Amino acid sequence: MEVFVTGGSGYIGSALVVELLGAGHHVVGLARSDEAGAALTAAGAKVHRGSLEDLESLRRGAAAADGVAHLAFDNTGMLTDYIGAAQADLAAVETIGAALEGSGKPFVMTSGTLLLSLAAANRTGTEDVVADSSLPRAASENAVIAMAERGVRSSVIRLPPTVHGQGEQGFIPTLIGIARETGVSGYVGDGSNRWPAVHRLDAAHLYRLALESAPAGTRLHAAAEEGIALREIAEAIGAGLGVPVERIPDERASEHFAFLFLPLSLDNPTSSQLTRELLGWEPELPTLLEDIAAGFYFKE
Repeated sequence: MEVFVTGGSGYIGSALVVELLGAGHHVVGLARSDEAGAALTAAGAKVHRGSLEDLESLRRGAAAADGVAHLAFDNTGMLTDYIGAAQADLAAVETIGAALEGSGKPFVMTSGTLLLSLAAANRTGTEDVVADSSLPRAASENAVIAMAERGVRSSVIRLPPTVHGQGEQGFIPTLIGIARETGVSGYVGDGSNRWPAVHRLDAAHLYRLALESAPAGTRLHAAAEEGIALREIAEAIGAGLGVPVERIPDERASEHFAFLFLPLSLDNPTSSQLTRELLGWEPELPTLLEDIAAGFYFKE
């Protein structure tokens, strides 16, 4: 099928483009810049110029495709205006859904497991947890699930906070940067709170499986590892940099970790058992700690 991919030149989206093309599908990627367009072309995809803010470009791209994978999100806005970025995402998914309404075509949207820390506090998050739409990105997630009642084969993939591998620019490189700058690899509390994780190529494979066969109205978890204790991550970073590993006192933690303080404080164990049973997804790539130990994260 021909798949319209938003975020196809990004860290996870670029892996999905390769995954889809390798499986015999065709890809049309949304590109807001010449650089993004060139990356998509080099990968073997067609280019559809537009942006998340250009809703008409999204409508045209979705309407012309056999399915849609939505991975783009305003991560810059996420740091400065998360509510605005989430509202823009909701407008984008509603536009895509309207273009696919009544077609039975697949629409896979991206969400995150961290919302489970709020919606399913003090227990392992499972795929059947429904987050209130007032929580971050939950409004988009719930809107996409509801599209199943409008003739769209919709599904949501909740990504862990750490999607690791070569080229990651997310939480792990940020933690390494903080450790370099401060001379310590830190953690909050007793370091027992857990983050799920997945390799970017395993995540890309799950997106393809969802596009090909996920039932309408399903939530899926891209959690290859249910939860790695934050202290273990800090210890791996400390070993890689040769710096001490320390608990950062509560009164200094928000300043030390900056915007990472809140997610680092959350316990986010996440099960993917239902996802694996439903789609036969079996992650095969290295674990998070194996990737950190491989050394590539520490190359400046």
